[in-house]
Amino acid sequence: MFCKGESTRDRVEHVAAMTPDRRSRACQVQHSRWSATRRQVSSSGRWVSISVGSADVELRQLQAFVAVATHLHFGRAAEQLNIGQPTLTELVQRLERELGTPLLTRSTRPIHLTEAGSEFLLRSRALLDDAAEAVTAVKRMGNGESGTVRVGVTPPAVPILVPHLQATLAEVAPDVELVVARLWLPLLEQAVVDGTVDVGITCGRLDDVSGMTTRVFCAQPLLVGVRPDHPLAGQAAIPLAALAEQVRGTTTETLFPAWSLAQQQALQVAGIKPPTVQLDAPDLVAARWMDHPEVDWILLIGSLTTGHVDTVIRPVTPSLDVPFTIRWRRSRTRTPAVARVVEHVLSMPPAPGFSSLFD
Repeated sequence: MFCKGESTRDRVEHVAAMTPDRRSRACQVQHSRWSATRRQVSSSGRWVSISVGSADVELRQLQAFVAVATHLHFGRAAEQLNIGQPTLTELVQRLERELGTPLLTRSTRPIHLTEAGSEFLLRSRALLDDAAEAVTAVKRMGNGESGTVRVGVTPPAVPILVPHLQATLAEVAPDVELVVARLWLPLLEQAVVDGTVDVGITCGRLDDVSGMTTRVFCAQPLLVGVRPDHPLAGQAAIPLAALAEQVRGTTTETLFPAWSLAQQQALQVAGIKPPTVQLDAPDLVAARWMDHPEVDWILLIGSLTTGHVDTVIRPVTPSLDVPFTIRWRRSRTRTPAVARVVEHVLSMPPAPGFSSLFD
């Protein structure tokens, strides 16, 4: 009957162009849809009025008229609306006075719609449908079932974790839109503080900040990359202690502060401080690290192994995990959609290659 997204004015013009026979058939098509949605408009027990030229028309007047026009009988219409027939009659009569034209012909049985009544019936159903859709949309937002959430992420979270979050959230809350921004760690931390983003996700652990909630929610195993001819390349796992005196290559902290922080934290846990050379290429995954002949090994996680054709990649022993952290401003979780996303991040199944890890 009407196209989704079509304005009420467009609908009115569409109806006005119909012949009386087409309007009558359209009335019958719209009835089933209107009957399913009409109760939502008045579920709060409060009524909204709209201006129609100089008239002030209440939605309950439209409902009363639509019920009478559908049944062509005041008694059955009153029963459907669960109101007294005198109240129903008054609502319809007041509507006709406001509009300045009769909508019903009462001299026959059953009653009939006037030409104006036929047109106004379709317009009224369109208005009631719009009102019902508005009520539904707002309720969905209030329940966290729809809305937009801005998520800031540091580069190590982008390859695997972000697509996993988007896919799993779409399954349980398809109308919640994630707007993802890739940010360096200092910018991410500030963006959460000033509200530029609602939620921040990064690798490594973050210190607690007043007014913020910070939680570790998942982790990836720490990996080591060595040259094919490295003495430890043939082992299934490589002890970090065995690399303590060998030169480690690392990406620049200025370009990749989140990954640099995560590596520093892992080395502190392992209790080693190997000599370090900064790699020249501005490449997060450090795929060309072997161009530096003085470098013996690098640290990796599964999200950063793309492009490593000749690198021999092994897990470390004893095993270590690189945590991933979510941070949000506590006041933002008063917004239902943000609360829904935070809850989902903390409860979703781990992404491929990740494990659940909580503080």
